[in-house]
Amino acid sequence: MLFEFLKIEIKPLNTPPDYTLIKKIKKASQYVVFQLEKHFPFPIFASIYSRYMASEIKLKNALISVFYKDGLEPIVKKLHDCGVTLYSTGGTQKFIEDLGIRVVPVEELTSFPSILGGRVKTLHPKIFGGILSRRDNESDQKEVAEFEIPDIDLVVVDLYPFEETVAAGGTESEIIEKIDIGGISLIRAAAKNHKDCWIVPSKDYYGEVSEILEAGNGATTFEQRRRFAGYSFNESSHYDTAIYKYFNPEADSLKISFKEGQSLRYGENPHQKGTYFGKLDDILEQLHGKALSYNNLLDVDASVQLINEFEDTTVAIIKHNNACGLASRAVLVEAWKDALAGDPVSAFGGVLIANRKIDLATAEEMNKIFCEVVIAPSYEGEALELLKSKKNRIILSLKDFKPQAYNVRTLLNGVLVQERGHKPDSAAELKNVTKKTATAEEIDDLIFASKICKNTKSNTIVLAKNKQLLASGTGQTSRVDALNQSIHKAKTFNFDLKGAVIASDAFFPFPDCVEIAHSEGIDAVIQPGGSIKDQLSIDYCDANNMAMVYTGTRHFKH
Repeated sequence: MLFEFLKIEIKPLNTPPDYTLIKKIKKASQYVVFQLEKHFPFPIFASIYSRYMASEIKLKNALISVFYKDGLEPIVKKLHDCGVTLYSTGGTQKFIEDLGIRVVPVEELTSFPSILGGRVKTLHPKIFGGILSRRDNESDQKEVAEFEIPDIDLVVVDLYPFEETVAAGGTESEIIEKIDIGGISLIRAAAKNHKDCWIVPSKDYYGEVSEILEAGNGATTFEQRRRFAGYSFNESSHYDTAIYKYFNPEADSLKISFKEGQSLRYGENPHQKGTYFGKLDDILEQLHGKALSYNNLLDVDASVQLINEFEDTTVAIIKHNNACGLASRAVLVEAWKDALAGDPVSAFGGVLIANRKIDLATAEEMNKIFCEVVIAPSYEGEALELLKSKKNRIILSLKDFKPQAYNVRTLLNGVLVQERGHKPDSAAELKNVTKKTATAEEIDDLIFASKICKNTKSNTIVLAKNKQLLASGTGQTSRVDALNQSIHKAKTFNFDLKGAVIASDAFFPFPDCVEIAHSEGIDAVIQPGGSIKDQLSIDYCDANNMAMVYTGTRHFKH
């Protein structure tokens, strides 16, 4: 048996331990143990013994001090059943006592009361000595014996709700009081000494804790304790990041933290791994369909950003992050029909989004085409059931939310960060730069087109008429190419461009675009301005009775 064990274990020491084998060895005869001990002069065998034979710790003492008590009861009861001595503080102590379970107040261990309104409770050598003492260190054990410090084998603690208090609009003093000191110190200490101490840093792990306690009957393995140490530094680093961002909202350093990620089927392509970090449930409720993919999420984001630009009843169709159809109408079903008319070919497999409740009439029309995703604030009952008739169609309910203030993008060996381009174009801020003034109807269409332009990949040109997207040229290497693409596309779907307007995401460095637009019957232009050759385009407009307005804001989207 000894030689079988040695044969199995001659492998890299970073290999995950086989705890089944460990249990068998422990149950073997004293002869086998004796034989193992005989080999201790050889470091590899000593290491094996230390890793396997000494890795399992039977819990004797546990410190429990938590803010959230939900889910704690079964853990406390199991620890009690396993004969573990429980130490606790304040509200947690009362919670345990109310269960009829004996608990030792921390004050009894430290001989020091909770002070400063509870700010100082567990910050004491008898607490941290019990957590940090190395059980295999002779000097440590002499000291804990001298000062009568019990070994603390388990720490169950969580952190004050700092993020939640900030999100709820707490006062400065309320927020400051939610900066945890004792909790974060306990987490770091126990995680550091995970060789001898098990740290449970949040109620999020209580389910796994219960399983471990049940399976081990009050004992833990090194692998389990190390895994929870990893959980702990995830919690502590996220917590400190939130505090840092509160105190330094405009700091030059970049700190981003998400505690959990959602694995996706794959990334942008099947050979790429994809993960979403964030809380989708805060923004979207999925009512039907398969899980969102990486590309779905990109399109959903583009759809939400776009639809938030419009106050009128509006429907948009998104394909590859760009609008291929969009219309604003008094009635939702009409908005859908006119949005679809913009490009019924590209709409296939797209994302549909509305800024009003989807009624049955609209759902009946939407259901006639294949689409990947439907998004709306809400749905009529019959409309929802009809849309659910397609098994894999993803149906989302959009909640009110505040977009993130910054865009973050990886490149080279770092990241780019910029303020989100949230500045809207408005009629009041437009600057007329031509002799001819745009009509009120043209102004409405110009603003409408500019909103779409802002949310379309550069270089882009948008053609619109009567609050309907006629066509757009997206992601072109020249503005002339973008314009020609949009004209060709509009004509493909039989749109009359006379009376339409043109929007550009950046200035016209030459008059070629306004000349081409005019030749198609377009006489109203919106652009940011800013070229040293602006006057050339203005002169052409003046010579051909065209109106041009400047927004003063460029909307590049690379």
